[in-house]
Amino acid sequence: MAPSSTVEPPPTTDAAPTTVAAPAAPLTIEQLLHLGRPIVLAHAGGEDQHPHSTPYGFAESVKAGVDMLDFDVQLTKDGVLVVQHDDNVERTTHGTGKIADMTYAELSLLDNAYWFTADCTCRDQPDAAYVLRGMRTGDKPAPAGYTPDDFIVPRFRDIVERFPSMPLNIEIKGNGDAAVAAAKELATELTQLDRLHNAVVTSFDDAIVTAFHGFAPTVEVTPGLAASAAFILGRTPLPTGMRILQMPPEYEKIPVLTPENIAASKAAGYVIWVWPNDHAWENPVGYKLLLDIGLDGLNINYPDQGVAAVKAFVAGS
Repeated sequence: MAPSSTVEPPPTTDAAPTTVAAPAAPLTIEQLLHLGRPIVLAHAGGEDQHPHSTPYGFAESVKAGVDMLDFDVQLTKDGVLVVQHDDNVERTTHGTGKIADMTYAELSLLDNAYWFTADCTCRDQPDAAYVLRGMRTGDKPAPAGYTPDDFIVPRFRDIVERFPSMPLNIEIKGNGDAAVAAAKELATELTQLDRLHNAVVTSFDDAIVTAFHGFAPTVEVTPGLAASAAFILGRTPLPTGMRILQMPPEYEKIPVLTPENIAASKAAGYVIWVWPNDHAWENPVGYKLLLDIGLDGLNINYPDQGVAAVKAFVAGS
């Protein structure tokens, strides 16, 4: 592939899914980084293919053969660490309110697949498009092998215990005291679950990354926005011990994954895991382009297509 100033998103296409068995035991992050091939992370359980951050989505991603699960975590009003991206419940459920203002008992009643369709998580589709709506509440039968609880806003602990073979990529949401409290609880739960060596933790806020590192100094952490930007824009080395960059192709109209930035990252010994923030990347052609330019991990929304893309990439190498 000829170099250019940046890489452009591809046209949309489709691909048949593939299924690969999950590993029998959890890889450490050290082992994961030395597989000798790019890895596939199921972004929020594959949020375009499955309802965002549901047990169902994570289970289907594991069936597809992803290497790592990807989470966003925050605390409820009563201090329960949950897997949830937004600070409120409106986008994915039939409820209203902020996570921080709800107990887990209240949160757990909500249908977390309520606004999911095959094309989007959105509110402007005909009722028939919401194919998983009502499974949480028992108004519609769950798919074979699943129960209403698979469409819940889950506790972090429950997902980790359910998938003991999977490494974990975890983003702490928010900032300030609430995010520090979530960081402390995350460190506690990773310790209790014996997953300190199978997890990567990050936050957009570098202060939260630092706080978490203080609570769990042996867990792999990746830089927040400020430290990542300092490297991309000014080649300031990452903080000591950090070696994984989690970046989009473009951020606020600034090209990130240019040939120069990729080369500089590799020269510094850093690994790049991409999270496509433009839906145009989320297809087999897009995944192939991201692999072709030398990226080390795909944190993506269509897990089966990503697994197929990595298999094809390795076969053609």
